[in-house]
Amino acid sequence: MGDSAKKILFVNSEMYPYLPESRISKLCRELPQGIQERHKEIRAFMPRYGCINERKNQLHEVIRLSGMNIIVGDVDRPLVIKVASISAARLQVYFIDNEDYFRRKQLFHDDAGKFFPDNGERAIFFARGVLETVKKLRWAPDIIHCSGWITHVLPLYLKKAYKDDPIFSNSKLVLSLYEDTPKEQFAAGLGETLIFGGIKSKDVSLVENPSGIELAKFAAQYADGIIMGSPDVDPALTSHCASLDIPVLEYNDESFADGSFMDNYNAFYDSLLK
Repeated sequence: MGDSAKKILFVNSEMYPYLPESRISKLCRELPQGIQERHKEIRAFMPRYGCINERKNQLHEVIRLSGMNIIVGDVDRPLVIKVASISAARLQVYFIDNEDYFRRKQLFHDDAGKFFPDNGERAIFFARGVLETVKKLRWAPDIIHCSGWITHVLPLYLKKAYKDDPIFSNSKLVLSLYEDTPKEQFAAGLGETLIFGGIKSKDVSLVENPSGIELAKFAAQYADGIIMGSPDVDPALTSHCASLDIPVLEYNDESFADGSFMDNYNAFYDSLLK
């Protein structure tokens, strides 16, 4: 990989302070800063949910990156890219936005607690939006680190649809798993909706109408390394990951208590780049 600074792309379902503090949002806020302080280049992405106050957080549209369209389920939807800065961390965050998918005030469930029927499509739009934006930035990541269930279709796209793109041809995929994996089923036909580029029907037959756990298992099969981001990952999912012939960084509560998790994550990235 040479002596130049390694590039880490963080693709997050949530980040503090843009969303309330949780295990995922806190870690996704701290990790890019800590890895940047360890002399790596970073970029961070998340969805621009409608509950994020644009004025308070000083989001603004990046005109040179916006203007692309992404087709999901035969519907052509505009991709809008916004950006904000966490000045204390010298950290820039890119937001994937679209009026149909991300302007609603709730994240993944409506006010009655019902799982949005288009959550699978939202995940597809987010994944492809990130990858297309990174292509436009002409910034080739050495590691792509996905955190949160809405990132779980990105591993398929990276390894199948974008594998020959020079921006991503050497990228390794790290998948962090948490307790956020939905128990609900996604809408029927998700597998066919995923088809894009070099992806074939046989590649997505396992996710035609999956639960969140099944989608996470599917994502793990395309990962180069897996990190257990919390102690409460579904046992069926941890068992599946253990059966795969890829490195797994287990959750260690002590490392989060003393802060050494940051060095552990950094070493895990380095081990995949050797």
